[in-house]
Amino acid sequence: MPKNSKLKSILIIGSGPIIIGQACEFDYSGTQALRSLREDGIETILINSNPATIMTDPSMADHVYLLPLTTKSLIKILKEHPQIDAVLPTMGGQTALNLCIEADEKGIWKDFNVEIIGVDIDAINITEDREKFRMLMLKIGIPMAPQATATSYLKGKEIAQEFGFPLIIRASFTLGGEGASFVYKEEDYDELLTRGLEVSPIHEVMIDKALIGWKEYELELLRDANDNVVIICSIENMDPIGIHTGDSITVAPAMTLSDKTYQKMRDMAIHMMRSIGDFAGGCNVQFAVSPDEKEDIIAIEINPRVSRSSALASKATGYPIAKIAAKLALGYHLDELQNQITKSTSALFEPTLDYVIVKIPRWNFDKFEGSDRTLGLQMKSVGEVMGIGRSFQEALHKATQSLEIKRNGLGADGKENKDYNQIIEKLTYASWDRVFIIYDAIAMGIPLSRIHEITKIDMWFLKQYEELFLLQKEISTFKIDTIQKDLLLEAKQKGYGDRQIAHMLGCLESQVYNKREEFGVNRVYKLVDTCAAEFKAKTPYYYSTFESDMETADGKRYADNESIVTDKKKIIVLGSGPNRIGQGIEFDYCCVHGVLAAAECGYETIMINCNPETVSTDFDTADKLYFEPVFWEHIYDIIKHEKPEGVIVQLGGQTALKLAEKLTKWGVKIIGTSYESLDLAEDRGHFSNLLKENNIPYPQFDIATTADEAARIADVLDFPILVRPSYVLGGQGMKIVINREELEKHVVDLLSQMPGNQLLLDHYLEGAIEAEADAICDGEEVYIIGIMEHIEPCGIHSGDSNSMLPPFNLGEFVMQQIKDHTKKIALALNTVGLINIQFAIKDDIVYIIEANPRASRTVPFIAKAYGEPYVNYATKVMLGEKKVKDFNFNPQLKGFAIKQPVFSFNKFHNVNKKLGPEMKSTGESILFIDSLKDDEFYELYSRRKMYLNK
Repeated sequence: MPKNSKLKSILIIGSGPIIIGQACEFDYSGTQALRSLREDGIETILINSNPATIMTDPSMADHVYLLPLTTKSLIKILKEHPQIDAVLPTMGGQTALNLCIEADEKGIWKDFNVEIIGVDIDAINITEDREKFRMLMLKIGIPMAPQATATSYLKGKEIAQEFGFPLIIRASFTLGGEGASFVYKEEDYDELLTRGLEVSPIHEVMIDKALIGWKEYELELLRDANDNVVIICSIENMDPIGIHTGDSITVAPAMTLSDKTYQKMRDMAIHMMRSIGDFAGGCNVQFAVSPDEKEDIIAIEINPRVSRSSALASKATGYPIAKIAAKLALGYHLDELQNQITKSTSALFEPTLDYVIVKIPRWNFDKFEGSDRTLGLQMKSVGEVMGIGRSFQEALHKATQSLEIKRNGLGADGKENKDYNQIIEKLTYASWDRVFIIYDAIAMGIPLSRIHEITKIDMWFLKQYEELFLLQKEISTFKIDTIQKDLLLEAKQKGYGDRQIAHMLGCLESQVYNKREEFGVNRVYKLVDTCAAEFKAKTPYYYSTFESDMETADGKRYADNESIVTDKKKIIVLGSGPNRIGQGIEFDYCCVHGVLAAAECGYETIMINCNPETVSTDFDTADKLYFEPVFWEHIYDIIKHEKPEGVIVQLGGQTALKLAEKLTKWGVKIIGTSYESLDLAEDRGHFSNLLKENNIPYPQFDIATTADEAARIADVLDFPILVRPSYVLGGQGMKIVINREELEKHVVDLLSQMPGNQLLLDHYLEGAIEAEADAICDGEEVYIIGIMEHIEPCGIHSGDSNSMLPPFNLGEFVMQQIKDHTKKIALALNTVGLINIQFAIKDDIVYIIEANPRASRTVPFIAKAYGEPYVNYATKVMLGEKKVKDFNFNPQLKGFAIKQPVFSFNKFHNVNKKLGPEMKSTGESILFIDSLKDDEFYELYSRRKMYLNK
């Protein structure tokens, strides 16, 4: 059946600000859905309060409403658009589903005659209400763990008495495993039971008998209205049951499952999906499998919507789940839709992978002082990376190289943990760095049987680790002059980086690189084609690997490279890697706009990134996508292969910026602001000298590289003192200290984490107002795109502040100083592209805090508030295609826009929630107000000093 012809106008609900448990995977799925609906001529209306996403870009939907996700906002939209026929709530995570259910309960959809598509409300209620779900599974014969429901503390205590420990507690109707816990000991039970009951909106928890050591799997399914079902991907969690899938290291396809059990699991998943309701769309099903030869299967849960896992499965297979799910919601059948990658086969097929993908989460525990760093059923990671390789070992190494935590991969980098007790502790209580700790344990000689006994990780994975370590041991017996080609090729095929091999051989990374060149051990690029090369792929989505040479009949030897280089002029955009606090989705927004602007200027666009949740890694955003670590070796090989005109680094946050020095050193052209200017702004000392030369006020400062120097400076500067390291993002390591002891402790801590770093100590301007400006500069002229005033006082990181656009409390004299300083600094730094400058205002004098000649966190917010495509303009300036004067700037804003930070403190109990110079927010929303008399502004302003953490 073709699409439902009655559907002409559809409302999509977004996921709102990014929080732990609901991140930018919903920006990706929402963006895909919007594109998909527009292809069918459907009018799209979007509600989402997140200004940092591509999804809320004016170009994405016919009408974009940047409003709070409430039923009040829905009523406003439905009144303004009586033509809306249906609502699609499955693309915005739990937030969208919850809002849809609330509106349904209040009768809003009925009142406005709006149909719910893509999901069945009854299906959501069955899957979210753990007791209803358990009863249904029993009815249809799907095994589950022994479990019972508690809606009171007393009932919970009775269940524990009956089951015994360990137990699993899961709260109903929550996201990211909130309120869930693995309870090993009776003494922890009371507190965790109470927490689960409190967190659940219906005050209900499901208590399971813990299946210690059982393996966990996920299947991603799609179903159409004709009841055709395809299984897109099987995903295996390397970690056994007890760790939230969002915090697990996951592998696709499943590695340790017998075919017989996999077929049984497929049948169960399809049976479950069909039993929960009659809907067309995506679904994620989770199972546990016993680790013995019986391989008993039990169901854990089912989510009838696109999810974090479906974003991962889409990137792993190249099958755009959200895009197809949106079409199915319109009434299409799978056999009527096209496979987006081959363009010649139908969407009614199951992808086949001739490669392996490994996903590793990225945590930010350093931002949550006092948090429990062990992993469990409640998700704590803030982002993730994905590595694609020909083997599990290669993909695992590529994923670890993508994490950006100052590691070069597994082991072989001099950063191994050699403390036996600590290793055992981290294996026993799953730690965030267990992916490295397993390797360290093997290197220490702890037997695999012991590691398996402690972690319950399948022996197959541990043997893969052991093989890697034995290879490292063998290579370490050679020197750069004596290593053989076969051994070097094997190390590269198993994912070891040149830096790691150099560490093993005791030489320089460049020497390993030269040796590879000499031996002809070079990267080749393979297509992600969804069908293991059975059909020709039309979409250029690549990963790298190493192959042995093939020999043709005429004696020619070569390794097969599927990435064909065109003779067009090319631009590479470096992505921002995994999401983390301080560098989030706003940089992905900038990268996507950079790619689109370069394409408008006639360039072939090439994207390099490793984040599976984002729009930048969608296979049709750039002309070519290399799903590779944003890691020197990988980038340089792509540059050598593609020979671009240059590389854009100023859109991908600190990740891309950090590579500017090496790119410049190796003769690669940086598009826009040069490395020298970027470095001058990052180096706190040199930048302060530049301000001095230009007679621009700045707080009294000095530079320290030792604790002694810091103590001497403190005598002159006077407390309180703000300590700031160079080359960091998100205020990492920044702190206001109020006495000598605090200063010494903090400086010693910083220098042990960042040896050789230049620390800027400046006198903290107590009670100052903080403001910031973003501008576009072409090297000659400067256009200020927005000046924001922070509601909170100076000293709270700009990412954690409520920012008002335009300012609400700065006089003309102060505004003029901000404008003058911004223009002067942008030109003095030879900026070509974007620049962000932060100010402290005291006694009507504007002091400079810092300047960043790159895309900043606030650029998407300003673009959304004023309705102007500023990143597009800035990219064209960077490419030299346009000058500032060529644009017809026309910002539109009635009243004020406020950028409101959102925190995920509820994931971490007993954590210090005070705010200070180091950023802690995970996302943001935008709020529009007509005047300063608005109640919401009053409330924000009255609380402005509550959190300041000295």
